[in-house]
Amino acid sequence: MSRLVILGTASAIPDLEHENTHMALVAKHGVVLVDCVGSPTVRLAQAGITLDKITHLILTHFHPDHVAGVPLLLMNMWLLGRRQPLPIYGLKHCVDRVQRMMDDYLWQTWPDFFGMEFGAVQEQERELVVEGEDFRILASPVDHLVPTIGLRFENPSQGRAIVYSCDTAPCPEIRRLAQGANVLIHEASGESPGHSSAAQAGEMASQADVERLLLIHYPNAAVHSERDLVRQAQQNFGGQVELAKDLMTIEL
Repeated sequence: MSRLVILGTASAIPDLEHENTHMALVAKHGVVLVDCVGSPTVRLAQAGITLDKITHLILTHFHPDHVAGVPLLLMNMWLLGRRQPLPIYGLKHCVDRVQRMMDDYLWQTWPDFFGMEFGAVQEQERELVVEGEDFRILASPVDHLVPTIGLRFENPSQGRAIVYSCDTAPCPEIRRLAQGANVLIHEASGESPGHSSAAQAGEMASQADVERLLLIHYPNAAVHSERDLVRQAQQNFGGQVELAKDLMTIEL
């Protein structure tokens, strides 16, 4: 069975216990990495994921706390001898900028570099991004400061679904993407343009009729206590609510 590994849960500012938000879908025949932050090789190793297992990379949007680790990931893969091109998916706004970022590192001059295969995700609801033997991943545009996608991970044979809101203000696209999902992983960085509070995440979970809500992309304890965030979400959602934790695993 596929499983989703939460590699990081912090909002824009990580701390010693919380890396920036990113995750990996570990499937039967490979790993789909969602966003790439910090020193990706180290956190992946902590999760027991080796770089040679990564078959696809999905980038939700072009903000530093979601894509800054891409050049280091690609360089590490290259130095470890990767020869298979890496498919990289995201909205055109994002993949164009990632390619320009790699151009600044002169990736074309890296000897025997394996290369990247960019796939532009269409900005429409429930767009199929990646499909494997035991999973499929769909994307919908969400309401953030730059073009951004939320993701729905499905296990068709089990009838299960996990939805990740990414960075977003409350919006009908996420409600529709998450409708009837087993788990909604929703950001809770605070109510502001392009973002949501824990209470708003709870409201979205209730509207989408999900079973379980995991809060992610939340501020560190100096801003809000973990208990306060859960309590705020519970005001609007009667199902199970908890904070996502770095390196936790969710079965799909």
